Amino acid sequence: MAAPQHTSRYRDATLSRTHIEALIGEGRKIVVLDGRVLKVDAWLPYHPGGDKAILHMVGRDATNEVKAFHSTETQQLMLKYQIGKIDGQWRDFVPPIQGGAFRKTEEQQAALCPTLEVSDELQDDSSENDSSEQPSPLFDPAERPLSSLRRRRGSAGGASDSSATSLSDLELDEPALPPKTSAGDDRTQQELQYDLEKYPSLDPATQSEIIAKYKQLDTRIRAEGLYNCNYTAYAIEALRYTTLALSSYYLLHQGWYALSALCLGMLWHQLTFTVHDAGHMGITHDFQTDSCIGILVADFLGGLSCCWWKRNHNVHHIVTNSAEHDPDIQHMPFFAISHRFFDGLRSTYYDRVMTFDPVAKFMLKYQHYMYYPILTFGRFNLYVLSWQYIFLGQGPRKGPAWWHRYLEVVGQVFFWYWFGYLTVYKSIPTASSRILFVLLSHMITMPVHVQITLSHFAMSTADLGVAESFPQRMLRTTMDVDCPEWLDFFHGGLQFQAVHHLFPRMPRHNLRRAQKLVMQFCEDVEIPYALYGFAEGNGKVIGRLGEVAKQARILAECQRSMGPQDVFEAH
Repeated sequence: MAAPQHTSRYRDATLSRTHIEALIGEGRKIVVLDGRVLKVDAWLPYHPGGDKAILHMVGRDATNEVKAFHSTETQQLMLKYQIGKIDGQWRDFVPPIQGGAFRKTEEQQAALCPTLEVSDELQDDSSENDSSEQPSPLFDPAERPLSSLRRRRGSAGGASDSSATSLSDLELDEPALPPKTSAGDDRTQQELQYDLEKYPSLDPATQSEIIAKYKQLDTRIRAEGLYNCNYTAYAIEALRYTTLALSSYYLLHQGWYALSALCLGMLWHQLTFTVHDAGHMGITHDFQTDSCIGILVADFLGGLSCCWWKRNHNVHHIVTNSAEHDPDIQHMPFFAISHRFFDGLRSTYYDRVMTFDPVAKFMLKYQHYMYYPILTFGRFNLYVLSWQYIFLGQGPRKGPAWWHRYLEVVGQVFFWYWFGYLTVYKSIPTASSRILFVLLSHMITMPVHVQITLSHFAMSTADLGVAESFPQRMLRTTMDVDCPEWLDFFHGGLQFQAVHHLFPRMPRHNLRRAQKLVMQFCEDVEIPYALYGFAEGNGKVIGRLGEVAKQARILAECQRSMGPQDVFEAH
């Protein structure tokens, strides 16, 4: 793969905000990294984590996200896409995938002087005096959501001195808010107001301070060796996996099919945690080695695509709990954790509208009752998503991960041979016993689906906009689960999701030690740290689902009695 052709002179040139806006307006994929401007168009088909993770960073300073997910070596490789530098602190654009609108050079010049015909010389001029810090008159979504609201900085540089901030005290980024069109706008505004009052100010000085202290925390964590994998702990994990596998095999051949299925399901549940570590390069920290470990465990032993999971999971980490963008909370028509799903939101991940159709209207009314029953069948849904990714060629076909798809195909064949043919078909004599074995082994994995959703379903889905820093956004949308240390093997590190979202490449066996440091960081920057017991956390999730179910029931009743159009006009 040939590197982009940029001379040293142009790579070190300072690019203005309007110039960068024009490049994005022309379809270029521009990302800011440590003050450098990168044009990453050529990397999109090569990125092992999928193109959408990059698209959510277009027009933004991606320094914190890039460093959280990539090794130092990979960060150095990114610099070959550098086309210039910025001057001063960068103020993020809203990425095009999230609705950001950008003007091309001609449109910028026309806005400045409508009667002036734009010459080629003006189009190439980057306007040296236009600082990167200056706002562009058109950088927000064409239909700006309520997330454009920003709290004013208080006298102490944090939250306002008043106990409550009214909407009249909030600044608006241009353009102004559109008129209300949805019955849920008032509810959205209330949720936004709550987060604005609860979390630190979104002004640049406050957010910059949070980022600076987050970097100090990262340095301390590295100094304490918490990025180093505990291979002794993995030896114990391997012993546990082997015990479960041999137990399942022995019980199967003894004819105790239910107990065999129980052990197999427990094995799959435990193996998920290793795949999670490998997907984040948290075992050996080498991309190819950890990728092979993840594929071996996920595809060959579990029948699921590790590469699909990485593509999905990377986006989840970048736009956590965003109703429009985070695939981990997009489960229509079965679950909705926000009233905003009733408005027919378009998923930028699945590229489809999540409609509030008759099936959703029925299911969502009872989602708090159906939460655990539906999750017992969650593994079957993962099969479908894995097959779509592998056989529809959704992964990269070029670059360092081009061959992973073919290894996963081999893994799928291997899995269905040993599980579907040798285990279920050949080793179990009756159809009823086969069905029971398959259902029981898959239903036993239900706790991992609870663990994954537990840390996010009850947390905020409000969009505070691009002014919010990476660490604040992660802590605002993620909770940790408190449990005794002897139960860590059961939760597999997923109980420390807030810590994990801040430092995704940290091996899970070190997360408990890091939690204390993160709690100190949260106290220092005055970001609330969400920590609940397992039962309490489940109660909050069920409570959130029940609240949204009530809203869905009321809306469905109104639509049935008045008609959909009348409902929105009435509000």
